[in-house]
Amino acid sequence: MTSASAAIPQPGRTRAFLRLVMIEHSVFALPFAYIAALTAMFELDGNIHWGKLLLVTVCMVGLRTFAMAVNRIIDREIDARNPRTAHRELVTGAVSVKHAWTGALIAVVIFLGSAALLNPLCLALAPVAVIPMVVYPYGKRFTNFPQAILGLAQAMGPIGGWLAITGEWSWDAVVLGLAVGIWIGGFDLIYACQDIDTDRATGVLSVPARFGVPAAIRSARVCHAITTALLVWYALLTGAGAFFWLGLVVVAAAFVYEHTIVRPHDLTRLNRAFFSVNGFIGIALFGCALLDLLVRGLTV
Repeated sequence: MTSASAAIPQPGRTRAFLRLVMIEHSVFALPFAYIAALTAMFELDGNIHWGKLLLVTVCMVGLRTFAMAVNRIIDREIDARNPRTAHRELVTGAVSVKHAWTGALIAVVIFLGSAALLNPLCLALAPVAVIPMVVYPYGKRFTNFPQAILGLAQAMGPIGGWLAITGEWSWDAVVLGLAVGIWIGGFDLIYACQDIDTDRATGVLSVPARFGVPAAIRSARVCHAITTALLVWYALLTGAGAFFWLGLVVVAAAFVYEHTIVRPHDLTRLNRAFFSVNGFIGIALFGCALLDLLVRGLTV
């Protein structure tokens, strides 16, 4: 007799791979790469260079896809022991390890190729951006602070976005990159709280597993306060106008809301904080930054 599960159509390999790497989560970091790239264009000649913006997009999606695929491959045995992640495609067999590696290698080749099309400095620094993406999944095996490695990896986006346009190093972009890295590291501290029991049982290292949920939530609050301060610094460095400052007010309000709905002894709305609020933060600030640059003279 055919089982009920066998009667359910399985997703194609490409669709399953895209689910594996959660392609939709590009919304967290991509807007900040755009902010950096568009600000660099404004300072360079005041025009939007659509070809370069497309290459920035391909670079970001390619690198993130590689990072997520490698993360899932390396963590597949840990995922199998965690009820929350036991449904992931490499655990269930919807995606084989071979196909995951194939997708990861294609993604990193696309990333490197796009970097080469941008400028020599982007190509030279591209391998540096790959390193923390590979190190991060191993972080939970040797440090209680894997979110710090994640933050370093995520900080690469705005820095790379600026380099893609100018071909030159920018400390303004570094400030924005630090803001993004500390922001994402902070909300990952919150996200990790839901796995505290499993992490302790399986020996996975994290701030919540080592120091407890209250300490992780407090640390996330500190991270998001620092993020806000860094975004203010970036606004001052780049001479941002009223609409960007309005975006910062929206971001600060979103942080307050996020930490209102997630408390040390109440994680029931954690997914809303992680997915909805943090996705909104990136999109809202990008929208305000773009409007600000257009008002100040950026030409489409």
